[in-house]
Amino acid sequence: MTAMNPFRLQYFFDPLCGWCYASAPALAGLDAAHPGVLELMPSGLFADEGARELTPEWGEYAWRNDQRIEQMTGQRFTHAYREQVLRRGGVRFDSGPANRALSALRGVDARLERPLLEAIQLARYVDGLDTARPDVLARIAAGVAANAGVTTVDADALARRIEGDAALASETAGRIARTQRAMRQLGASGVPQLLLTVGERGYVLHGASLYGGAQAAVAAVERVLQEA
Repeated sequence: MTAMNPFRLQYFFDPLCGWCYASAPALAGLDAAHPGVLELMPSGLFADEGARELTPEWGEYAWRNDQRIEQMTGQRFTHAYREQVLRRGGVRFDSGPANRALSALRGVDARLERPLLEAIQLARYVDGLDTARPDVLARIAAGVAANAGVTTVDADALARRIEGDAALASETAGRIARTQRAMRQLGASGVPQLLLTVGERGYVLHGASLYGGAQAAVAAVERVLQEA
């Protein structure tokens, strides 16, 4: 069926979106079931104008939402995350650096982008690391690359690129603009969403299809492919 009907998967997300973290198992399952088909589409939701200082009030608001996500999906939000990210002063709620880190590693090997997104999410929500910091992101990216056998990613050099490389910033801004255009055309608001395109037809998957784990996501895609 898939050979007769070529398809693509486009995942709309933000690295600091808790519900996007909830869909990480689904994304990993889809990536494994359909290698090379998944394209990450950064929305820029919490970058640029969407970024903010992480105030105590915002931190408590985020924590309440995160607890609801954990109860519904089983994804962990730890005490370390609450204390070291949400309650620590001087933290920015800004996904711009993470978006640039993803673009940078995508430029090394596109297959590493999805694992890097998951690693960034785990570093934040489980390990309690500040994933708005270029040095933190660069170390995570270098580790993901090394685990895949790619030894050319230097963490210090990558941190400098995330911090101030104009070409990387421009590339990332272009990706975000493309994502936002696609979302407007779909009439889509909010993330995460998964667009499955078969031929000229698009099917948007969200909700239970993304929060029910790998098996549910793969099954949802297969149902659409069988009916297309």
